[in-house]
Amino acid sequence: MRVLIVGGGGREHAIAYMVAKSPLADEIFCAPGNAGIEEYAKCVPIGAMEFDKLVDFAQEEKIDFVIVGMDDPLVGGLVDRFEEVGIFAFGPRKNAAILEGSKAFSKELMKKYDIPTAGYDTFSEPQEALAYLETAKFPIVLKADGLALGKGVLICNDFEEAKAGVNTIMIDKKFGSAGNCMVIEEFMTGREVSVLSFVDGKTIRTMTSAQDHKRIGDNDTGPNTGGMGTFSPSPFYTKEVEQFCIDNIYQKTVDAMACEGRPFVGVIFFGLMLTKDGPKVLEYNARFGDPEAQVVLPRMKNDILEVMKACVEGRLDEIDLEFEDNAAVCVVLASNGYPGAYEKGLPISGLDKFIDRDGYYCFHAGTKNDNGQIVTNGGRILGITAKGADLKSARANAYRAVDWVEFDNKYYRHDIGKAIDEA
Repeated sequence: MRVLIVGGGGREHAIAYMVAKSPLADEIFCAPGNAGIEEYAKCVPIGAMEFDKLVDFAQEEKIDFVIVGMDDPLVGGLVDRFEEVGIFAFGPRKNAAILEGSKAFSKELMKKYDIPTAGYDTFSEPQEALAYLETAKFPIVLKADGLALGKGVLICNDFEEAKAGVNTIMIDKKFGSAGNCMVIEEFMTGREVSVLSFVDGKTIRTMTSAQDHKRIGDNDTGPNTGGMGTFSPSPFYTKEVEQFCIDNIYQKTVDAMACEGRPFVGVIFFGLMLTKDGPKVLEYNARFGDPEAQVVLPRMKNDILEVMKACVEGRLDEIDLEFEDNAAVCVVLASNGYPGAYEKGLPISGLDKFIDRDGYYCFHAGTKNDNGQIVTNGGRILGITAKGADLKSARANAYRAVDWVEFDNKYYRHDIGKAIDEA
């Protein structure tokens, strides 16, 4: 098959790595890609939201299968566009991608179908939100309804913080149109766990668990980011927790979407909070997590194209997912200043040290090839991932590999996977 991957981050690099291992892949393209993805695919300078150009390119190159990695094009209906011209595409259609595209929709879905989640209210007017907050119990969570690159969630400890949060989301529109509507949610405490799953509209196959680290600073301090590191599996995702989620969350979500006339095909990311009252859904995403994909996919034994093809063809029930009996840790190297302002175009050295090192991976997120020199081209630059027999050895391996790579203004958290020690 001739395969096109849409996106250009660490998630898409991990997908490209897996697709390149598939005997079903004859040639791989990526739009727009990055300097790391070039190892596996021909990168083409087409943006993920340039739908007409993407469809034209796919037709001209006789693409057989498209993998849409990013949330924005999924929510915007890119899969629908490919299907209209007869090209198979992996990912939810626009009417199903709303599961991530609107937090208000997903909360209403969970309420309607009795899927455990935090209590909430939805507001479209800032004054109504403020009036509600005046009598609310703190801490409390404010969420921009739409897509906000993983940053549209604010945890507020008192009314003054919440008032500032309403201004940020709904008045100043820091997250753009994502803040036209806002969800105010009760603050839950417990361990967070991420579980990715393949779905074909009716059948679900869950992958191994992971745990992300969203805050920019050590010990979960500072603003939210797109993710500063992750590990897999989560030692807190026990057999008992898994069974509860199977019985109360996973299949119920798939069935709920089908009942709503929005059959979901692709990847559902379940963001879970393990509360004292049992697991509850924090959020849904409609695609692989980033950086969760960087620790989950290298541990997957299956041919990823075979699994994705089964999803699109509605025969996922024929697939048994298998994962290695080991662990992986990913530490994100970012540009100092992220998620605020940061410098681009800084030369990166040490990437050659990953060549032919089994169990070590350097997934590119914000890089580009500048006349043969790989340079920084974003806030999150690289996902340094390593496997190990267990989580502690994987963590030690990942931080060892972090030291192999250098660039000016290199920044990373030093406590990714620290929770492992508390398990």
